[in-house]
Amino acid sequence: MEISNKLDANLRHFHQLLRVDENFDVVYRVIQIGGRDACVYFVDGFTKDDTLLRILQSFTSLKPDSIPQTAHEFSKLFIPYGEVDMLTDDAAIAVQILSGVPCLFVDGYSKCFAIDCRTYPARGVAEPDKDKVLRGSRDGFVETLVFNTALIRRRIRDPQMTIEVMQAGSKSHTDIALCYMEGRVDQELLKTIKKRIEHLHVDALTMNQESLAECIYPHKWFNPFPKFRFSERPDTAAASILEGNLVILVDNSPAAMILPSSIFDIVEEADDYYFPPLTGTYLRVSRMAISFLTLFLTPVWLLFMQNPDWIPDWLEFIRLSDEVHVALIFQLLILEFAIDGLRLAAINTPSMLTTPLSVIAGIVLGEYSVKSGWFNSETMLYMAFVTVANYSQASYELGYALKFMRVFLLITTAFFNLWGFALGTLLCFLALVFNRTIAGKSYIYPLIPFSFSELKKRLIRTRLPHTGGQDSKN
Repeated sequence: MEISNKLDANLRHFHQLLRVDENFDVVYRVIQIGGRDACVYFVDGFTKDDTLLRILQSFTSLKPDSIPQTAHEFSKLFIPYGEVDMLTDDAAIAVQILSGVPCLFVDGYSKCFAIDCRTYPARGVAEPDKDKVLRGSRDGFVETLVFNTALIRRRIRDPQMTIEVMQAGSKSHTDIALCYMEGRVDQELLKTIKKRIEHLHVDALTMNQESLAECIYPHKWFNPFPKFRFSERPDTAAASILEGNLVILVDNSPAAMILPSSIFDIVEEADDYYFPPLTGTYLRVSRMAISFLTLFLTPVWLLFMQNPDWIPDWLEFIRLSDEVHVALIFQLLILEFAIDGLRLAAINTPSMLTTPLSVIAGIVLGEYSVKSGWFNSETMLYMAFVTVANYSQASYELGYALKFMRVFLLITTAFFNLWGFALGTLLCFLALVFNRTIAGKSYIYPLIPFSFSELKKRLIRTRLPHTGGQDSKN
């Protein structure tokens, strides 16, 4: 519904719409501007008080004969601020007010002046705990959308860089920013994502990116391999945009969602590019090899323990040295779940107690669990390697995907021996092969379809593109 040019009617309507009497933080201030009654609505804690004060002070010197007839002229002549919008729809005005934008109503004008001098409580742009690098930028995304887009703009100063804002959630009206390079992004993917966001029917994106991801890609949840890449690093997001990817930022979330993403995109990290090509290649290949080991180490060891006559002489040391009281498959499965329990406990443990409790847990669960006969030392050793190796790559989603596949491999190997191991390996391979990115392309490209040149780029970190400058001519 459009607002009236009568201030009294607007005050009655918005007092009821915003429930001013019940909401203590929704503030209104009735003033006079050039002999006309006016009112400004704002949310306490969302407004730059000094900026709003200066704007209101500029109205005190206005005379009745200086007030123009149109709202457009009034905005141009007497609102000395850069971000001013004129709105007429009451629902849009209510969303702006509750988003922190002060809205000014002046008697005689059928338009509302939305003065965007809002500010949000925000923490510093410190380096994220998960996406740390040995060398490179130490800034990270925060929960404020404008700050996050500014961190990307700082790195890409090109007019082709586009940031579109959309909203989702009938109650939350959460801001969603689509960041891409015009001319490089997949236009079909961009249209698809826009269409899906526009047609979302949800009250709120309560879990930020995860809620959005499940809404725009609701199918095939049973395949654990992630369809999206998440990063809290602005340099990673900027590099992905320059490569032609689409980056989605959601207000109240410190992570960027990068799509489309294949398995090779998810395995990559910023450290691969902050070091020389040889070192970067070593880091990348070692990370891939460690991820491969985390999937197959314990299932292969279990297969050998079930068939000890298959063990070659040079691997005799992997045999069990002590008597087995609990079946190996149960030992491995118990440890798989126990490790997650310890991880959850570490998250909820106060920081001052983390170190002493970790030492106690290591002694009790390590030494005494072996002495009691519940676990063999070899089982503890291999599971300890798998646990530590999971932290070699930054993606939680990929880590849990490998964990689910590993547990499935352990179960099939325990029940069906060699045939079970082969069947589990085949199903893991099929889960990768038949998986698709959100753009509908192969999840393991350039392996399928095969491209040697692209595979070489994925495995070997080459020199960064060198353009312009005097050195490029020599």
